[in-house]
Amino acid sequence: MFLPLNLTQHQLCMICKRPLKLVFVVLIAIFGTNVWSQETDKPNIIIILADDLGWGDVGYHGSEIRTPNIDKLAQEGIELDRYYVAPICSPTRAGLLTGQYPDRFGLRKVVVRPWFDFGLDSSQKILPEMLAEAGYEHRAIIGKWHLGHSKPEYHPLRRGFTHFYGHFNGAIDYFSHKREGEPDWHRDYEVSHDKGYTTDLITEEAVKSLKQYAKYDNPFFLYVAYNAPHTPFQAQKKYLKMYGAKDNILKDVKNRKEKARKIFSAMVTNMDDGIGEILKTLDELGISENTLVLFHSDNGGLIDGEWGAASNGSLRGEKLQEWEGGVRVPAIVKWPIGFKGERKINQLMGYVDIVPTLRSIVGLPPFSKDETDGLNLYPFLSGKDKPINDRNIYLGRGAIVNQDWKLISTGEQTPHTLPRMELKEDVLFQISQDPNEKNNILKENQQTYQYLLDIVTEMDQIEPIALPPHDKKPEGFKPPKNWKIQGLSEK
Repeated sequence: MFLPLNLTQHQLCMICKRPLKLVFVVLIAIFGTNVWSQETDKPNIIIILADDLGWGDVGYHGSEIRTPNIDKLAQEGIELDRYYVAPICSPTRAGLLTGQYPDRFGLRKVVVRPWFDFGLDSSQKILPEMLAEAGYEHRAIIGKWHLGHSKPEYHPLRRGFTHFYGHFNGAIDYFSHKREGEPDWHRDYEVSHDKGYTTDLITEEAVKSLKQYAKYDNPFFLYVAYNAPHTPFQAQKKYLKMYGAKDNILKDVKNRKEKARKIFSAMVTNMDDGIGEILKTLDELGISENTLVLFHSDNGGLIDGEWGAASNGSLRGEKLQEWEGGVRVPAIVKWPIGFKGERKINQLMGYVDIVPTLRSIVGLPPFSKDETDGLNLYPFLSGKDKPINDRNIYLGRGAIVNQDWKLISTGEQTPHTLPRMELKEDVLFQISQDPNEKNNILKENQQTYQYLLDIVTEMDQIEPIALPPHDKKPEGFKPPKNWKIQGLSEK
């Protein structure tokens, strides 16, 4: 319980001299009952997710890309230096909203493709449904969903959200909003014909929602899922000019990589400006102090191949891999009332920790061990408990990391194995001392190796509820008109 900051000296003395039972009576008499309502003690929650933003793509990690607003957030909040996600998009989103490894839902190897009749298990309760139980009346997702679109039960409004504005698929066109030839842009249950660059539209809707929700005496949840800076490489002219690029066309094969980096940089700065607008709006509305803002990327950046333009700094590897560059991402949390800011921590944590942590913050009963793969880190982040050193995070088949060590095993070649990990032997790193994974010290640390191998071997046996269809696009596939979900109605 936090005391109002504008108490006079007389009022403070009056409160301190009274028995504890009378304190509440005095404060209610002075400030009214709203000060002590359960809802007003709970923070507003904003989760901002970037798409394919690499470790080396933010200014506070030394990037040449201009990200002043993200950098300011890192300076004022808590920089989460050891934050892990899945190495690919849909799996991270599934884990972020459930607090469970995406393997349990068949979502480790692939994303939800446009042609998939598949999505996040509809019987699984996700974060907005939990927050509804905690009294959060307004729960919006703005931007990219990517967890199912083939059936009504996959729609965000059927999963606990009260407002949806954005797109179902990944990799949509930033200007036309099309995927597979059909526009994929929606407002709640209806097709939206709004024109504009998607990053700007997402920001505008987020700001509009903030202004609306701030009018109510009730906390809100806002999930802002940018599709930037994921491909296609498309940026607006004013941002292209910042990096010396005249257009989005990648004609020159010789200089393609350099040109792609410039476009990518323009997309990131555009998103950073949007994040700045969201944070500025919180300040203008006077609600920033009790708003918890979490920012991170959904996976590491893609640096190689035709569509590689990101940077993972000195970290090894990239998206689709369990090297650090694929799974360790820029991450920040800020909650002025709840967490001491202006610091960097190296506590091992990740996407599956968010749900159990938020449940604790909003006063919901804790999960049992069978209900989550994450940890409640609220006691640590708030300064009440010490760091948690005895935990492991499962990174995917054959891969596991803890505070000091990281193992990547060749494992068995199964349908769950991610592509692009071509290991000839198991590797073990003392990751706390070797974050760039240069020295395989498996032979000298057999006991540690065996300990982690036993754990990861057990985790590899996770039986998914269902597996997605084959990843290959079916011949002759045609999307529904305007990506309307067949059979969907508000009832």
